Amino acid sequence: MSPTRGTRRRAALAGVVALLTLLGLWTATAAGAAAAGCKVVYTVGSQWGGGFTANVAITNLGDAVSSWRLTWAFPGTQSVTQAWNATVTANGANVTATNASYNGSIATNGTTSFGFNGTFTGSNPVPTTFALNGMTCTGTSTPTSPPPTTPPVTTPPPTTPPPTTPPPAGGDAEATVAAMQPGWNLGNSLDATGADETSWGNPRITEALLDGVKAQGFKSIRIPVTWGQHQGGAPSYTIEAAYLARVKEVVNWALADGFYVMINVHHDSWQWLNTMPGAQARYDATWTQIAAAFRDSPNKLVFESVNEPQFTDEGQSATHLNSLNTSFHRIVRGSGGGNATRLLVLPTLHTSADQVHLDALATTIASLNDRNIAATVHYYGYWPFSVNIAGTTTFDATTQADLVGYLDRSAATFTAKGIPVILGEWGLLGFDRSLDAVEQGEKLKFFEYLGYYARQKKITTMLWDNGQHFDRTALTWRDPELYAHIKSAWTTRSGTANTDQIFLSKSTAIAAKTLTLNPNGTTFTALRLNDTDLVRGTDYTISGNELTLSAALLTRLAGDRAYGVNARITAVFSAGVPWRINVISYDTPTVAAGTGTTAAFTIPVSFRGDRIATMEAKYADGGNAGPQNWTSFKEFAYTFLPDYTANTLALTPEFFAEVNDGAKVTLTLHFWSGAKVTYYVTKSGSTVTGATA
Repeated sequence: MSPTRGTRRRAALAGVVALLTLLGLWTATAAGAAAAGCKVVYTVGSQWGGGFTANVAITNLGDAVSSWRLTWAFPGTQSVTQAWNATVTANGANVTATNASYNGSIATNGTTSFGFNGTFTGSNPVPTTFALNGMTCTGTSTPTSPPPTTPPVTTPPPTTPPPTTPPPAGGDAEATVAAMQPGWNLGNSLDATGADETSWGNPRITEALLDGVKAQGFKSIRIPVTWGQHQGGAPSYTIEAAYLARVKEVVNWALADGFYVMINVHHDSWQWLNTMPGAQARYDATWTQIAAAFRDSPNKLVFESVNEPQFTDEGQSATHLNSLNTSFHRIVRGSGGGNATRLLVLPTLHTSADQVHLDALATTIASLNDRNIAATVHYYGYWPFSVNIAGTTTFDATTQADLVGYLDRSAATFTAKGIPVILGEWGLLGFDRSLDAVEQGEKLKFFEYLGYYARQKKITTMLWDNGQHFDRTALTWRDPELYAHIKSAWTTRSGTANTDQIFLSKSTAIAAKTLTLNPNGTTFTALRLNDTDLVRGTDYTISGNELTLSAALLTRLAGDRAYGVNARITAVFSAGVPWRINVISYDTPTVAAGTGTTAAFTIPVSFRGDRIATMEAKYADGGNAGPQNWTSFKEFAYTFLPDYTANTLALTPEFFAEVNDGAKVTLTLHFWSGAKVTYYVTKSGSTVTGATA
């Protein structure tokens, strides 16, 4: 057994005793005799940024004792995070160390020692006053009985103390996090803030649902849990027994399926935890109860301290998060059982990969000196692309660079140093309003690339799914094409192209069309219609990565030229998912006048096979109209939303809320075919009038 592993085991035991002490279930053995004199040597063996290792040697100068208790007060901001050869507890700056089972006896002139790792902020001054069994240690003695004639006895530690520098991070955590890839989120269920898990529209969780998710190839499942609405008041903040039992039931189903399971404190982060430091007691009580409930669960259960932490006192955010993460670590490790070595997952502020937040978390993790910790961040893409605003409608170089930078920073700060990273949530923010916010092919390119790049950086991914992706009743994917790309990226790459849409104008003759393929390390092998290979040299040609579809092929595929998708062909590559290409017949869309209110206004649109990409809004003087007026291009679904079945384009109340009353707004509707259509709206009070010219 290595020194480090032995140290962690003893620290876990110390944590159990500490918890029992707090609960009033354990009492230290009474001292065999009062020490009439003692000497303490406190040595800082090593020190690093915010952390240190100390050794404390106690020499008994009085009568022999059969058990001991050493007390002192830290003169600075120090705290103990891990101890060996003693049980160490603290109440603020006041610290108490009691003997372990094997070193309680100290003969007259005998010496024993213990050590600990600690943290500090600013300076690390040495304590100056110690008391042994209630008597201040002065270095002199007045024994009440003659000293023994036997030589002094020194009690050696049973094992080698830990190294004088922090042990390297990684170890079991790396293997566990790697085994968790890929992961899936059971979102908007137990994390819902309503009365129960169905309050946000999802069905009650069943064993069949978890079986269905397991069958999709996921190895881990993140089960977000919001506790606040199921807790009593201060000071105990007791979690409702029925709710805790329900969480345990779902967790046990997932564990029985073979999942690694991650649970957390979820929407509590913005409901009440953001009022730190006043929320600390409630947070501690919450995790004390969770840790106790799951202490004997298998090690495939993982704890995450808090979801997307945020604080009203922004200037103290880093301090507050450090307090939560370190308190979480102390409570869980101290609860014993499987929690002594369970993987613990700590987030950055906002689960952001901004370097300042990564560095702050790295400092916290270093101070904890624990091999079984992972870091977590979330990623929902480059914001303009993710929500379709500011004209960013494609997975362009800027969008890709944002993704690369995000994962690179996470990897450089943590995974390169042996601390694994979990991308605890990922997807696109536009999904919160409409799955059409990002065009299908551009969406697929984002998901394919993120899966690939996270794999290169050895970052485990956990797909955010709030019921939009995997149908929790039918147990099928709502978008099988999206899932195919997600799954493929777990092991390989898939080829893509600059577009998945070929538009054929009905008002002009059909001509050959060229696409640029992105093989992504694969090789183009065929172009297919259904299961039939099309003829190279006749139906299409390939020059480098330029794929040209002949006019004859497109004429055949267009058929009777009905508006919309006439045919689907696929570019097949040597690996991964084939790239689907829609052949679409269209004419430039038309719009019509309309009236309505700021609460309900729609533009009558005949889409004629085309689809809207984005919308601009400007005043007559050229100024940008509507929300987020730093750009003329408005956010998809937040300000406008097409309905291709009803042939309408809705302008939302949020759009009109930031439009000047009485001003005429020029809308430019941009379509994927390249067509542009102009429309005018005027708001007068709550009345809206729309015109074509």
